Amino acid sequence: MELRNRKVSRTMIEKIKYALLILLLSPLVIQAADDFEPPPPDEVFRYEVAAQAGQILIHWSVTPEFYLYKHRFSFASRTPGISLGEPLYPPGEMHEDEFFGRQEIFRDNFTVRIPYQGSAAGASIELEMKLQGCADYGFCYVPLTWTETVRLTNPPIVAENKLLTLLGNSGNADNQEFLPEEEAFQLETWMEDGYTIVARWLIAEGYYLYAEKFTAATDSRIAQPGPLELPPGIIKTDRSFGEMEVYYEQVEIRIPLSRAGPEAGAVSLNLGYQGCAEGAICYPPGTKTAALDLPEVSIDSARRPIKRSETDKLSDLVKNSSPLVFIATFFGFGLLLAFTPCVLPMVPILSGIIASQGKDVTTARAFSLSLVYVLGMALTYTIAGAAFASAGQQVQAVFQQPWIISLFAALFVAMALAMFGFYEIQMPSALQSHASDVAGKQKRGTFLGTAIMGALSALIVTACVAPPLVAALTVIGQAGDVSRGGLALFSLSMGMGTPLLIVGASAGKLLPKAGPWMVTVKAMFGVMLLGVAVWMVGRIIPGPVTLALWGATALVGAYYLGAPRQNDTSAGPWRRLRQALALIALIYGLLAIAGAIAGGSNPLRPTQSISGHQLNHVAFLRIKSIDDLDKALAGAAAEQKPALLDFYADWCVSCIEMEEYTFTDPAVQAALGDTLLLQADVTANDEIDQELLAHFGIYGPPTIVFFDRHGRELQGYRVVGFKPADEFSSHITEAFGPR
Repeated sequence: MELRNRKVSRTMIEKIKYALLILLLSPLVIQAADDFEPPPPDEVFRYEVAAQAGQILIHWSVTPEFYLYKHRFSFASRTPGISLGEPLYPPGEMHEDEFFGRQEIFRDNFTVRIPYQGSAAGASIELEMKLQGCADYGFCYVPLTWTETVRLTNPPIVAENKLLTLLGNSGNADNQEFLPEEEAFQLETWMEDGYTIVARWLIAEGYYLYAEKFTAATDSRIAQPGPLELPPGIIKTDRSFGEMEVYYEQVEIRIPLSRAGPEAGAVSLNLGYQGCAEGAICYPPGTKTAALDLPEVSIDSARRPIKRSETDKLSDLVKNSSPLVFIATFFGFGLLLAFTPCVLPMVPILSGIIASQGKDVTTARAFSLSLVYVLGMALTYTIAGAAFASAGQQVQAVFQQPWIISLFAALFVAMALAMFGFYEIQMPSALQSHASDVAGKQKRGTFLGTAIMGALSALIVTACVAPPLVAALTVIGQAGDVSRGGLALFSLSMGMGTPLLIVGASAGKLLPKAGPWMVTVKAMFGVMLLGVAVWMVGRIIPGPVTLALWGATALVGAYYLGAPRQNDTSAGPWRRLRQALALIALIYGLLAIAGAIAGGSNPLRPTQSISGHQLNHVAFLRIKSIDDLDKALAGAAAEQKPALLDFYADWCVSCIEMEEYTFTDPAVQAALGDTLLLQADVTANDEIDQELLAHFGIYGPPTIVFFDRHGRELQGYRVVGFKPADEFSSHITEAFGPR
């Protein structure tokens, strides 16, 4: 027990001694802390300033365990007449800072380049530099402001974009010898990952490369380069191009890839560039080829694959698949196209032809007439399409000439008047009596007339363009395969004509055999033929006039539906239905005429101009030529805006549908965002229009082309034909990304 007490006593004594020692030494410790001073900032953050042609270089040397903040740097000129551009910093280090959060910092040795303008030979600039730095142990200097007088060199004088005879020209004051292009600009490439290529350009001293001249392209089907990712360069003023962004010493460019699949493969990448020697010559634009091996990647990659348009896929189908496959495919597409506004008008035409045969028409007779009509349409459509595609022209535009449309519309009006009973259409009596078999000749004459009418109806089909049609024309025009392309066109035409064959096969059963009702049926076919005529001339006459003609056609229909008939034995419900339809047609006709007087033009919204409710149409910038397009795209690229080019024509039904129902949709307009909306009106189909269409390989409107923020077309995103608003807005988001 005594030993334990002694031990405790000694422990307490030691603690007391230690406490007394701390108390005695604490003033010395405090005084040492007060005497501590960090090194002066000019000793920690040392620099040297030099000037080259067009730029100021500040070489920094930072003491270890100290650093400078990138975002606290700023530079200004205190010399009138000399201005500074944006500084160019090297890559820094990301640092989690207790004062400013996550920041980019610089340590050790680094160089800041500052472009300048407005200097003269022998001039100096008073450079103001603001900066702030810290130490790793937590001490930070207050923001610093230093000034330095820098003597400037002569400004650069460069003749851009020309390989001048200065290569050895005695006019060069220094008789400078220039490096070969392959030594001045050396290229290194490698795969950063499965979807990114890095191209590093090593630039000889006294030389530079233009940022704007870098391009990347490949003919490979397994991968395509996307927009180049360029670091900030130095803004340089030259006499030819004005302010240009250039690179000195070296630059690394990242090139994202869109891949068709996850498999490994080889890609040959063509990299375009152009550079100059400082103050002397410029080399012509050049191309270097890099051979790269793409690694295998995960199939569920986040990167989207190469986008291929529907027309490209269909073109490959025609060129590479068996005839049976693409015939069946295009026949099916024709069936779908049969219910579009460009094909539906052929139903009343064929029905009118069948109805004009009289009340005793048989099913076989009606089907034969339908078959002759469809074959006439299909053969003409195929032959004309193949011929014009081979010649590199648009059959669509050729068939939409105003005089052809007017002649065809007049023919429909004449047929309608015959349906109304004003006269009968038959062969001249001289021709009838010339043949011994009048009836047989009459039948053959009817078939001939039906075939001619079917051939003329090919005009209606060409008013719309769709991906299958473009695919077939592409195979003919670009691949030169007339047989396969023509067969695809014929299959497409027969698919479109199949519903007409069904109409013909059923006409003998559906049409009444006798009675006053037959007069009303023929009159309704006449009204439909008038509607076809109005639909056609609406492409070449003002919108209000077209709306008034629709109203007049409805009034004609109201008259024939409501007109009393002798010996009308129709039952009460049918009579009331006919009278109700007559009332609806009368109301619509009066509203359409009133809307036309008020300046309206939309037959589906006849009272729009009266009610004052107007749809919010998008504002397109109209262009005419390739030069107009290039200027517009250059302006959009300067503002980092994507662009859209809509090919439009007054005679294009689907174009009008796009303007009325798709571009007016709020979701579509929201998806377009800040997109530059361009429109090329190719109604006239003159030489300039044809040149613009040929520039893109387009066979007709509506075709919509998408461009990225660099003015380059987004391959695989073209829209051909009408596309509903919901599908179009999704397509825009896929092409441009979320807005």
